Amino acid sequence: MKEKKHHDVVVVGAGIAGMTAAIYARRAGKTVLVFESSMQGGQIVNTSSIENWPGDFGVSGMDLSQKIYHQMNNLGVDVEFDEILTIEKKKEDEFLVLTEQESYSCSAIILAVGTEPRKMSEKQTKDAGGRAISYCATCDGALYKDKPVVVVGSGNTAKHEMKYLKNIASKVYHIHHDDPIPKDAEAVFVAIGRVPSTAFLGDLVELDKDGYIVAEEDCKTSLSGVFVAGDCRTKDVRQLVTAAADGAVAAMAVVEYLDR
Repeated sequence: MKEKKHHDVVVVGAGIAGMTAAIYARRAGKTVLVFESSMQGGQIVNTSSIENWPGDFGVSGMDLSQKIYHQMNNLGVDVEFDEILTIEKKKEDEFLVLTEQESYSCSAIILAVGTEPRKMSEKQTKDAGGRAISYCATCDGALYKDKPVVVVGSGNTAKHEMKYLKNIASKVYHIHHDDPIPKDAEAVFVAIGRVPSTAFLGDLVELDKDGYIVAEEDCKTSLSGVFVAGDCRTKDVRQLVTAAADGAVAAMAVVEYLDR
């Protein structure tokens, strides 16, 4: 396996938290490599209008993430669109980040992996049969114009999905987790919450019972040299502004750690 050049900091995740962390670390003079397994921006790219981002009222999630991504690129942050398989601590000041084809070394890690949609139960997935299953009405709703669909879930996300789909589909069923899926529904839109994307970490850092990375407001994890930012951290408020704040705090903590 080929090893790439060493970076001061590897940031895992190019959502708002991860990109903000990369910007702050790079502005402090550190070499930074960001990993993203899908596309920059994280879950907000599917939001058509963001109403609570200070100073940019009504911006789309895609536009906001593109602005931050370009700012990060202009500072000279390196980016790899690849999925990390494992992270290993080799010694006090060196970590090894492994993908399927490459290995990368760094002196510190910022985990900004965010969350992912919670999957349906095995029973309900089987009940869905060959129907399409989507976790984003904004992304896929237009494919089912004038067709019956079903939304699974009981929280605010499910209500938002239903409201959006009512303007597109011929009929929108609303069912709860483990309820039978209506036979005439042609697509199933799942909105039953989110879970942290931390399974690949193994026992690298301490996780709580739900898989969130344990850390206080200083964004320091249980392992020296590893920091966390954004929705994957144990905290009460998960919003764009708190993700950005975590990114800045984690980056400053990394800079202090590296300089010390």
